[in-house]
Amino acid sequence: MRYTISQVAEKFDLTAHTIRYYDKEGLLPFVERNKAGNRQFSDKDFDWLKLICCLKNTGMPIKQIKLYIEWCLQGDETLEMRRQMYLDHRTEVIKQMNDLQENLKTIDYKLEFYDTICNIPVNADKLSAGK
Repeated sequence: MRYTISQVAEKFDLTAHTIRYYDKEGLLPFVERNKAGNRQFSDKDFDWLKLICCLKNTGMPIKQIKLYIEWCLQGDETLEMRRQMYLDHRTEVIKQMNDLQENLKTIDYKLEFYDTICNIPVNADKLSAGK
């Protein structure tokens, strides 16, 4: 089945402009075009887009994603380089997660402070969120 850029944008919660930008930056070299020049996405392209969104959402720069895609298109001789890229990125994502945990601790500390100052019972927000 073939999908339009609008259908893909909706499925991935992206704008058509973002998808066109990704294409312009070389992240979608596998996407076919019809006779009118419009992009036609396949189910296989969805796997690539899901991966691109994952890498982008976890902080990988577009330039590095493009390099990864170029390596994939080169074939098996780049397997070790791709693996190392994922190992490096995984380390960075874990660091981001640890940083977020530390930031969450600070936010929770400040919430406890304001709860105390405002005489709000402990866990009142958590209790009301569960209702």
